[in-house]
Amino acid sequence: MPFQLPDLPYAHDALAPYMSRETLEYHHDKHHKAYVDNGNKLLEGSGLENKSLEEVVKASFGKNAGLFNNAGQHYNHIHFWKWMKPNGLDRGKGRQADHQQDTQWRESARARRGAHTRLRCLGAFLLH
Repeated sequence: MPFQLPDLPYAHDALAPYMSRETLEYHHDKHHKAYVDNGNKLLEGSGLENKSLEEVVKASFGKNAGLFNNAGQHYNHIHFWKWMKPNGLDRGKGRQADHQQDTQWRESARARRGAHTRLRCLGAFLLH
């Protein structure tokens, strides 16, 4: 099935001041959209047109680098938008809660560090 650029789960200015409207518009509306558009072009004639995104990533690994990269980055960006939320840390719960949330966010960010590199390994994982 053709890839589709999902709507953001929040307004373009909802992540300010951490991410500006302009940055979010560029990253979602142009950068992510490029992976979708290029992926769809590479999907045509691949024999994978009726497969899910996950199946395309799995099937293209080691066989079609361009399709694998675009499908994988599309998959990555779908989740990237969900990892963020409007209003940043919940500043209404006091300093201790802010510190705890900040620590949790940093630990989560460390766990996600290198996601682009690990994404390339996703195909290998899905093949097993």
